Amino acid sequence: MARWVEVAKASEVPEDGTFRTFLGDEPICLYNLGGTIYATHDTCTHGQASLADGFIDDDKIECPLHQGLFQIATGKAVGAPCTVDIRVYKVKVESGAVLLEEPG
Repeated sequence: MARWVEVAKASEVPEDGTFRTFLGDEPICLYNLGGTIYATHDTCTHGQASLADGFIDDDKIECPLHQGLFQIATGKAVGAPCTVDIRVYKVKVESGAVLLEEPG
């Protein structure tokens, strides 16, 4: 059975913005795209920068260090110099809390 862990309040994730949090000791970046919350690992796979400090461009996050791009919903690296995908997490929002499924 899946174990869901609260990592933030939905109100903490700004509309069309990011919010840095943790799942255990894993840094997580939450995104609010049009009222839907997404979650990825927070560290860029290319330059070790925090994606929460990056810039949302439509449905992508741009790394603040070297401007590489990742699809937010899938974690797929879609812009050089990034070539390695980032981990995505299953998200649900209940009673205003953002819950992530712990990886099995």
